[in-house]
Amino acid sequence: MAVTKKSVTFNARGLQVAGILNIPDKAEAQKNPAIVCVHPGSSCKDQTAGIYAEKLAELGYVTIAFDASYQGESGGEPRYIEEPAARVEDVRCAVDYLTTLDYVDDHRIGVLGVCAGGGYAVNAAMTDRRIKAVGTVVGANIGRVNRESGDPIQALEAIAAQRTAEARGAETLITNWIPGNQEEREKAGLTDIDLVEAVDYYTTPRGQHPNSPNKVNFTSLAAVYGFDAFHLAEQLLTQPLQIIVGSVQGAFGSYKDGHELYQRAASAKKDLFVLEGASHYDLYDRPEPVRQAVEKLGAFYKENL
Repeated sequence: MAVTKKSVTFNARGLQVAGILNIPDKAEAQKNPAIVCVHPGSSCKDQTAGIYAEKLAELGYVTIAFDASYQGESGGEPRYIEEPAARVEDVRCAVDYLTTLDYVDDHRIGVLGVCAGGGYAVNAAMTDRRIKAVGTVVGANIGRVNRESGDPIQALEAIAAQRTAEARGAETLITNWIPGNQEEREKAGLTDIDLVEAVDYYTTPRGQHPNSPNKVNFTSLAAVYGFDAFHLAEQLLTQPLQIIVGSVQGAFGSYKDGHELYQRAASAKKDLFVLEGASHYDLYDRPEPVRQAVEKLGAFYKENL
């Protein structure tokens, strides 16, 4: 199905969030189901979330992918912060925006998140009952990822010292999400498959984009360390749930998080699909894994939206 793309903005706590709206052919003449697509940490609307948004639109869904507040083409100062509360609110505000479109059926809105976006999508759905179906692709609990990547107390001590320094006039510390290239990764002795493929995806023509500059405001990570994307899932996450992970496990732990979410979710209808032989980043953009994921998601949303 042909898809028309429109650059749009919507309001999120007074900030203008930049999105890409995907409208299936002839959709504006009728009421349609819609899906909010949420990008990973460090990513943007033009990368993997945008891929899934376009492919789901080809199946007949109105979809929107957007840059997180404070990132990419979206507004907000200071720049490059990763604020879980803001990321979750962005999802709710994207739902707000979809409900204003005459051709969207506001009783048939779903959400799909990739990597950290999966955790944010789940978290938003727990408190926004307008979201009727939840999908995750290699969904990860970004708080857990950070807490398990090193000593969290040591990291929080460093963040505290930096906040004090900045309060006294020091320059804002902007650091990188991942090494800037494979040479930097090798020098750091990082060999895990998720890190190898993250560098390949984000820093080479495969996936790199100006709206995803591999920058994060260091002190904003304090809130990430204290965040649990799945908190209260056993009580509040009741919507139909489709979890998709790859069988090849790496440091980001999306395989583990997918299984944990499946066990914890209160959803009466839930499914965990493990794509054999696929890694975390295969499911970002590799044609065959993405095709299989979209096929699974298409059937899920067709049944539940």
